[in-house]
Amino acid sequence: MASSSLFPCLSVFFCMISIMAPLTAGQLDYSYYDRACPVLPRIIRWNVWSALRNDSRIAASLLRLHFHDCFVNGCDGSVLLDDTNDFKGEKNAAPNRNSVRGFETIDNIKADLERACPLTVSCVDILTLAAREVVVMSGGPFWPVLLGRRDGLTASEKTANDQLPSPFEPLDKIAAKFTDKGLNLRDVVVLSGAHTIGFAQCFAFKRRLFNYQDSGKPDPILDSSMLSNLQSTCPEEGSNTKITPLDIQSVTQFDNAYYRNLMSNTGLLESDQALMSNSETADMVKSYSLYPYLFYQHFAASMVKLGNVGVLTGETGQIRKVCGSVNYYN
Repeated sequence: MASSSLFPCLSVFFCMISIMAPLTAGQLDYSYYDRACPVLPRIIRWNVWSALRNDSRIAASLLRLHFHDCFVNGCDGSVLLDDTNDFKGEKNAAPNRNSVRGFETIDNIKADLERACPLTVSCVDILTLAAREVVVMSGGPFWPVLLGRRDGLTASEKTANDQLPSPFEPLDKIAAKFTDKGLNLRDVVVLSGAHTIGFAQCFAFKRRLFNYQDSGKPDPILDSSMLSNLQSTCPEEGSNTKITPLDIQSVTQFDNAYYRNLMSNTGLLESDQALMSNSETADMVKSYSLYPYLFYQHFAASMVKLGNVGVLTGETGQIRKVCGSVNYYN
C-alpha cells in the first residue's frame, strides 16, 4: 500500500502553501526582478507561447533542457554554452548530441530581455521560467519560481556524460544520481512523469524491441501490440533517429497518462517501465495513475527542488549577455 504521504491534499490552499514555503532560498527571491525588469513575465510567456504555436514539441524540449542543465553541476545555464578553446561544453555530450532542443527559444527570450533590461536577467533564470511556462501551457501544474540565479562560467562534456541519467541504466543507478543532487526516490518517479509529453528517438528504446539484454528476443514485459507497432516504426536496421511519442495516449497534453501506461506495460523507455519493478516506486506509479492532482502537486514540488540544485548567487557567476557564451570582460 502507498504511504500516507502520497494521498492528495484535502485543500488546494494548503497544497500551494506547502509548495511555496519558504519564501526565499539563500539569495533567491520570488520578486528578484520585480523592479529591475518588470516585463520579464510577459516576455517569457509571449515567447514560449509563440514557440509552442510553431512547434508543439518545444514544451518537452524546454523542460528537458532545464533538467539537463540542473543535473550537471547545478542550475547554472551551462547546457546553453557553446564549445570554446577553453572547454568542450555539454551540447555534444552523448545524452545531448543531436537531441536537446530549445536553444533558439531561450536565445529569443534573452534578446528581448537585453533590449528591455540589459544585463539583468540570467540565462538560467530564463530557462527555469520557460520550463514552468511550457508545463502550464500544456495543461500541467503551476509552481512558484525563486529567482536570482547567476550564470556559470564554464561547461563540461565529460561531466554531462557522467552525471546525466541514461534510459539504459538500472533504476538503482538512476536513483543514486538523483541522490547526488539532493533529490530522492519520489523525485525520480515524479520527474519521470515529464515523459507524459515529448518524443524519443528509436535508439533510446530499440534494444527492447529485438535483442533485450542480449537474449535475441524482445523485452517480455513490453505490451505485444505496442511491440508490433514500435517494430514497424523502428526496424532493426537503421531508423535510429526516427522519433515516436513517449506517451502515445496524450502526446502534447501534460497529464498522468504516463503512469497509466506503466501500469499497462506500455512505457516506452526501459528506465520508465523499470519503475514498476520496485515495490516502492510501483506504489507511487499506481497512486499517480489514479490521482492526477496528486501527481501535479508532487511534480510542482519536485520542480522547485530541481530548480534550486547547485545555484550560483551573489557575486558568483555572471549575467550573460548572450546565453551561448561567457562575458569574458566581467
